[in-house]
Amino acid sequence: MISTLRNAWKIEDIRKRIIFTLLMLLVIRLGSSIPVPYMDRDIIRQIFELGQAGVLEFLDLMAGGTFSEFSIFALNIYPYITASIIIQLLTIAIPRLEEIAKEGEAGRKKIAQWTKYGAVILAIIQAIGTTFGFFNRALVAQGPLQTAIVIISLTAGTSFLIWIGDLITEKGIGNGISLIIFVGIISKLPSEFLKPIAWARMGVLDALSIVKLVLFVIVALVIIAVVVALQEGERRIPVQYAKRVVGRKMYGGQSSHIPLKVSMAGVIPVIFSTSLLAFPQTLALFFKGEPSEWITKYLTVQGSVGIWVYSILNVLLIIFFTYFYTAVQFNTVEYAKNLQQYGGFIPGIRPGRPTSDYLNKVISRITFIGAISLAVIASLPIILSHLFKMNVNFGGTAIIIVVGVALETVKQIESQMLMRHYKGFLK
Repeated sequence: MISTLRNAWKIEDIRKRIIFTLLMLLVIRLGSSIPVPYMDRDIIRQIFELGQAGVLEFLDLMAGGTFSEFSIFALNIYPYITASIIIQLLTIAIPRLEEIAKEGEAGRKKIAQWTKYGAVILAIIQAIGTTFGFFNRALVAQGPLQTAIVIISLTAGTSFLIWIGDLITEKGIGNGISLIIFVGIISKLPSEFLKPIAWARMGVLDALSIVKLVLFVIVALVIIAVVVALQEGERRIPVQYAKRVVGRKMYGGQSSHIPLKVSMAGVIPVIFSTSLLAFPQTLALFFKGEPSEWITKYLTVQGSVGIWVYSILNVLLIIFFTYFYTAVQFNTVEYAKNLQQYGGFIPGIRPGRPTSDYLNKVISRITFIGAISLAVIASLPIILSHLFKMNVNFGGTAIIIVVGVALETVKQIESQMLMRHYKGFLK
């Protein structure tokens, strides 16, 4: 990875893209320090320090601490991710949307535009719930105008992050939305790792607690190793191209392979699952008393029953989105048609429909392995934290996202370098 980054830095175009990406991420971190007006940040800090935040602690981790600071980026990019999930599911359910999605670049732009509109609507709803719900005590706005400024500030912060994400994807390196989440999690790492040291100094950690902490670190290292193996693992399907004569020349006859990734969807299923499971936590912000307590108990990791409900739903959603996103990315029918068109075939499999069925069968099997692995390593730390009574926010989901995004970004840099080398050969 280090040698790849070193070699990429030597190429002027890629160096500019890396610098642009780093500058945009710096802007995001600077913006995370800008407070929302007419909110008492001291009261918000007290809520988190006294452990009253409960359902928002995990969201604060995923947002890079912007929730506890209640900056303009407090809602982060998650309204956009939720809107993206809704639009993609509607694309399958509504034939007209499916037709628009297949119209090429123009169709994709329309879908992207509607997703952004949906993100703004969801951001407004979440901003209202956060301001008037959980953080109502911290609201010092007087009159509807000042209150509106609070809602607009939070919504504008999310809209700005969406714009920055698009800029990074277009002019930088990597997927902008994923990198924003990546930077948010990374920014909270130092404070999360310094917690055990602070506990040890205060004498809070006993011998049993140290053993639990070491066990959790070992689990985290195993998760990193498994995520790397999933991202790199692939099944290679051999492909043979038939010989054909064009004029006086003979073409084809060479052998190749189809690389089918074990985790073709990458970290997208984990991000989607996290966003959907955060919805009940956001819903709890609108209610007080018994409704809020019921949601916390039965639908969040803070509840005695909710920890198991959350874990089961997390597993099911990750498996669903892994299959869903893999099907969107790799259309076996189209791939089989293209393979047949260019004279390629899988040894022992007839071209056309049998090839499509065979590819579908192979992808279903390897996707199942990838989906189950992602689901287990995302949920295991949450369950272990509950069983061992450890207050650890940095769980498997965060580790998967950090490692997955880092690997995907390095691969994009490698592909950019490969393109530059090909251009050099063509010259």
